[in-house]
Amino acid sequence: MGSGWLGLPLAEHFVLKGHHVKASTTSESRLSELTSINVEPFILDVGRLPGNVQTFLQTDILIINIPSKDSGAFSNLARQIEKSKIEKILFISSTSVYENKNKTVSESDGEESSPSPLLTIENLFRSIGKLKTTIVRFGGLIGYSRNPGKFFSKGRVVQNPDANVNLIHRDDCIGIISQIVEQKVWGEVFNCCTDTHPTKREFYTHASKSIGFPTPEFGDSGANSFKIISNQKVKQILNYTFLHPDLMKLDFEKNT
Repeated sequence: MGSGWLGLPLAEHFVLKGHHVKASTTSESRLSELTSINVEPFILDVGRLPGNVQTFLQTDILIINIPSKDSGAFSNLARQIEKSKIEKILFISSTSVYENKNKTVSESDGEESSPSPLLTIENLFRSIGKLKTTIVRFGGLIGYSRNPGKFFSKGRVVQNPDANVNLIHRDDCIGIISQIVEQKVWGEVFNCCTDTHPTKREFYTHASKSIGFPTPEFGDSGANSFKIISNQKVKQILNYTFLHPDLMKLDFEKNT
């Protein structure tokens, strides 16, 4: 569910692995793009579920990868899922569910922010008794068209510049999701980001210089509020080796 920047290459990855893949989009203009990679396309908006949603939900595994934080819409989706044959869900969430407490955070620390709409949606799917749900909390997504060297190229100021970053390359997003499915690791929560956590000042200076862009403007350092996301669990349980573990060694000119 969702075939954008991450969902489209993810769908193609599973097609190449020999799976039958359905993928949703909210735009009719993208149907031919999905068909061209041998994906069965559907028009689906989580806020207005179509009449044929049960046809889309006739699947063994549902990967939910859409940016909406509308808990009401996801409640409607959950009711439809309860009527379906689906037994396993992989929900793409974000490390933004954790509060900034100026320390390293792991999945078992209980540092999630209770007002977080993403946490509410995570718990919604985890509470459905018949489902085995795995939550994947990605850091900030980079790679290809999301080139961080260009994030602050139009006069935008980098705020909180001495806070640490928690980022992950799209190649590793796809690699981790693939391993969860292949290894059948369900009922887990995984934090997913690179091994390194340079400051915004260090990282965005490096990313800009690597593509020949000027160093961005940094705001007042002041009192920093940050978190450092631990990726140890995903490496231990999946035995996953990151393709891009070190942000300061990424050549963004070659990863666009």
